[in-house]
Amino acid sequence: MTRRIERALVTGGAGFVGSHLDELLLARGCEVVVLDDFSTAAADTVAELRARAGVELIRHDVTEPFVVPGRLDVVFHLASPASPPDYLRLPIETLRAGALGTAHALDVAVRAGARFVLASTSEVYGDPEVHPQPEDYRGCVNPIGPRSVYDEAKRYAEALTAAYRRERGANTGIARLFNTYGPRMRAQDGRAVPTFVRQALAGEPLTVAGSGTQTRSLCYVDDTVRGLLALAVSDVPGPVNLGNPEELTVRDLADAVRAAAGVTAGTSAGVTFVDAAEDDPRRRCPDISLARRELGWRPQVGLAEGLTRTIRWFAARHERSGAVS
Repeated sequence: MTRRIERALVTGGAGFVGSHLDELLLARGCEVVVLDDFSTAAADTVAELRARAGVELIRHDVTEPFVVPGRLDVVFHLASPASPPDYLRLPIETLRAGALGTAHALDVAVRAGARFVLASTSEVYGDPEVHPQPEDYRGCVNPIGPRSVYDEAKRYAEALTAAYRRERGANTGIARLFNTYGPRMRAQDGRAVPTFVRQALAGEPLTVAGSGTQTRSLCYVDDTVRGLLALAVSDVPGPVNLGNPEELTVRDLADAVRAAAGVTAGTSAGVTFVDAAEDDPRRRCPDISLARRELGWRPQVGLAEGLTRTIRWFAARHERSGAVS
């Protein structure tokens, strides 16, 4: 089934991925209600949303009950701190977003008869023992480690979404997002791509955690939100992996960023190695067979092009403000 989306709610819609999803929905002629508490949103992204026609912006903490009057065709639930510095700074808030926030967003969707799409994460696989990770792999997660506040929040959100589908007949879909990157990430986000880009543009050494041999699979944000929309207009329950199956080491990523930023060996201090974070996954790569088969989705933007677009956006901000912040 393919459904028409005329009005959608995006919780966390002022965040990095959420704002790109808003943009895609608007381009498809959809009205967008953005609900966000702005706790981890970039100020310029919020200002841009306020100025956009077709966007209704509601400042609200998703962990408190809420009502959205009028028609809703889809509820996209993205509200949660997502970068390590954010969820480590807001551990209880992150768990509450996964538990209470998901329940409240599901209730809104059920009342409206809307499709509910949960933006979950590859972090539910933890430090995986199966590679690449298919959706039926149950993961290897430390439930009491510092990262667990995000991992377990999303695992609970998936369990709650599945329970609403079984017990209340909710029309739900679960997406597991892998290492999304692109414009509008905050420079101090703490994740690898914005950190490396900020350092490369500032002529600083790139700080690689651990040995740099751990792998990631980077998906450009335009591809990620296309996948979320493809899931929304389908009846696929998921979970469905949305990510780029092209795996590379973090050290190779650092070199790719330096190359895309035009940094040469003679003009860069190179790479500095720092301690790895606790429970940092050693390998991360999605099996996207299900997304290809059920959604007709695959990533289209290669790493070189995605990094070029991302660096161009960061560089433009640098020129306007005098610093990448």
